[in-house]
Amino acid sequence: MHKHKSLFLAAVTLLSLVSGTFVLSPAQAETVMERVKRTGVLTAGTSRDAIPFAYVDSKGQSVGYSIDMLVMVKEQLEKQLGRKIQLKLVKLTPAQRIPQIQTRKVDIVCDASSFTWERDKQVDFSVSYAVTGTQLLVKKDSTLGTPESLLGKRVGVLPQTTNEQVIRKVQPKAQLVNFKSRDEAYTALQQGKIDAFASDGILSEGWLQLQKNHDAFKIVPDRPFSREGIACMVPENNSRFLDSVNFALIKFMQGVINGNPRNVAIFDRSFGAKGTIFLNQDLRDLAIETMQLVIESRQEIPKNDL
Repeated sequence: MHKHKSLFLAAVTLLSLVSGTFVLSPAQAETVMERVKRTGVLTAGTSRDAIPFAYVDSKGQSVGYSIDMLVMVKEQLEKQLGRKIQLKLVKLTPAQRIPQIQTRKVDIVCDASSFTWERDKQVDFSVSYAVTGTQLLVKKDSTLGTPESLLGKRVGVLPQTTNEQVIRKVQPKAQLVNFKSRDEAYTALQQGKIDAFASDGILSEGWLQLQKNHDAFKIVPDRPFSREGIACMVPENNSRFLDSVNFALIKFMQGVINGNPRNVAIFDRSFGAKGTIFLNQDLRDLAIETMQLVIESRQEIPKNDL
């Protein structure tokens, strides 16, 4: 019996190879939208220390701007699929994000991920819902800040991040020190084990504003080494799901611009006067202008869909 079964499977495999097709398991063949509709669960990868986008608060809850965007996506899916959806959050390191998407362990990742062409070969990106750039967190008396000043210096990075790529590009002779988490890098900087920590400037600012001794550090240079759009990542070949994600994000941004109370409150929770990170009026105007550009790159959402 086992022999005949083995021969049958071998024949199917050979037929698939000859015909140029492959037999996929149900889990592989199922799209994100189909799985979410079937299970009622949207599994999302996120971060535990990417303040203010995705982090764990003092109560152990995942919070942040990107978490709020995931809630917007969940609500959009509920509307489209006509059923309640549970948002299941999975905390990932930067190195885990793309493999977890490719193996379909998660349906989407929204943390502080930025677009690169290399990543785009492996996953698909949503529209950008925030802008950031690579800067250095250093001690107050540090003279670092230019590419030349990093020659031979110990610069902390998280592996497989755009920050690592940027530092390698601007100063190939810097001594890069890998850390598993931002918290580990912050501690190493405080202890003098590294000279600087390369990260998204807005993430370093978020950490600084939560520190009692925030005046002991600074973020340099004033103009970031890079400028990057933060977006969600989804599995390739899931255009219907990606359309839903983009619709939810643009709908949120359009609501902020139009003064929708809920949307403005969500934005201010992360970036308002009493938010996790305070954006002055110039930066707030820049954020709004960026939202407007994203909306105009597609199309305004009809009022009856807002």
